[in-house]
Amino acid sequence: MAGKLTAAQGTGILLVTANVGSLFEDPEHLEKIWLREFYQTVQTHRPHFVAVHCQEVGGKNYEASMSHVDSFVTELLSSDAMKEYSRARVYLDENYKSQEHFTALGSFYFIHESLKNIQQFDFKAKKFRKVVGKETWSETLESTPTVEKEKFPQDYYPESKWSRKGFIRTRWALADCAFDLVNIHLFHDASNLVAWEKSPSIYSRSRQRALQFVLDRITDDRYERLPYFVFGDFNFRLDSKPVIQSRLCPACNLQVSRSDDTNQLSKLTFREFGNDQKLILQVEKKLFNYVNQDIFREDNGTSLLEFDNELSVFRGQLHELEIAFPPSYPYSEDSNQGREYMNTRLPAWCDRILMSPSARDMVIKPENEEKSIVYDNIGPNVCMGDHKPVFLSFRITAGAGKPNANKHKCCVVQ
Repeated sequence: MAGKLTAAQGTGILLVTANVGSLFEDPEHLEKIWLREFYQTVQTHRPHFVAVHCQEVGGKNYEASMSHVDSFVTELLSSDAMKEYSRARVYLDENYKSQEHFTALGSFYFIHESLKNIQQFDFKAKKFRKVVGKETWSETLESTPTVEKEKFPQDYYPESKWSRKGFIRTRWALADCAFDLVNIHLFHDASNLVAWEKSPSIYSRSRQRALQFVLDRITDDRYERLPYFVFGDFNFRLDSKPVIQSRLCPACNLQVSRSDDTNQLSKLTFREFGNDQKLILQVEKKLFNYVNQDIFREDNGTSLLEFDNELSVFRGQLHELEIAFPPSYPYSEDSNQGREYMNTRLPAWCDRILMSPSARDMVIKPENEEKSIVYDNIGPNVCMGDHKPVFLSFRITAGAGKPNANKHKCCVVQ
C-alpha cells in the first residue's frame, strides 16, 4: 500500500464520493464489483488518508437492507486490501425511523499505519483529539461529538416533502494543517417535465438554497474557519431546455402532450423534420429516451459542460478541478452494462468534489507535480450502480494549509 514516504513527497489524500443506493438493491452482484474497483483505486494512488462519503446507504428500503449495510461496513474494515489502514472512523446515519433527522449518509475514514498522530476535532469540547483504533458510530449521530450532522429544514424541500437530504461534517488535522470534510446530498429532479418548463429549473434553485445553507453553517463563528472540501451527490443537472434545443434536438418537430383531466404537461416528443419523422427524443416525468447515447460518452461528454451551470452561482466560494470524465449519473444498474445510461434522466455530473479557495491552494501547490493530482471516476467500464463514484487524489506538503501551518503539528509520516 502506501509504504514509507519522505516528508518531501507529502501526505497522500484520497477523497471519494459515492451514492451507493444501488449496491443494496443487488448486493450479490454490485457490492463485489464496487469493492473491487474501490480497492484498486486505493492501491493505485497509495494514499495515507482515505475519506469516502456515501449517500443513500441502505438503498430505497433501509430496514430490509440493514444486514447488507452491516456486511458492507465489516468488509471495508476487515479486508486484506485495507489491512495497512490501522485506524478508521465510520459514521452511519441509521436512524431511519426519524423522518425529521434521517439522511442515509455514511462517512468512512481510513488512516494508514505510517501516518502518525493524526487528530480529529471534537465539536463539543472544541479541541482536537488523537485518532486511535477503529470506531463505528451510528444511530443518533446528532449527539456524536466528532461529527456535525444536519438535515435540511423541511421548508427547503420541494413541496415541503421530507426526503433523505442533509450533510455530515468532520474536521481533521494532519501535515501541519487542518481542514473540514463535508458529506452532502442535495435535492434531485423529481420530474423531467418540470425541469424542462423553466430555465434554470425550479429544482436548481432548491439545491442552491440548500448548498448555501451548508456553506453558511460550516463558515459561521462557532468554530475556527478552516479550508473545507464538500463532496457528495449534489444532484447538479444540466440545464435541460437549452441542451435539448441546441444540442440534442436542434432540428426537430416538438409535440407536446397534456393530460386530459388536469391539462398538465405529460410528454414531450421530438422528431426529425422530413418524411420519415424519426423519433429522436421522448421525455416524460421519469423517462428521458434519447436516440444516441454516444454524445454523453464521446470526449467524456465534455461538450455538454457548457450547460452545467449550477456551480456558477458559487463562484469565489467553491472551486472544482477540471472535469474530464463522463456524466456520473444515471448509469444502468444491469451488472452487464457498465457504460450504458438508463433512459430515465438526462445524464449529468451529479457527484462532485468541491473545495474552498484555501483548500484549493492546499491541493494545487507549485511543488505538486501535475500527475500527482487526479480527478476522475471509479469503474468507468463496469457497473458501479446508477452513480459512478468520483475521486480526487492529491498530496499535501507540510504547511500546505497556511495560514494554519505550524498551528496543528500533528502529523509525521515515517
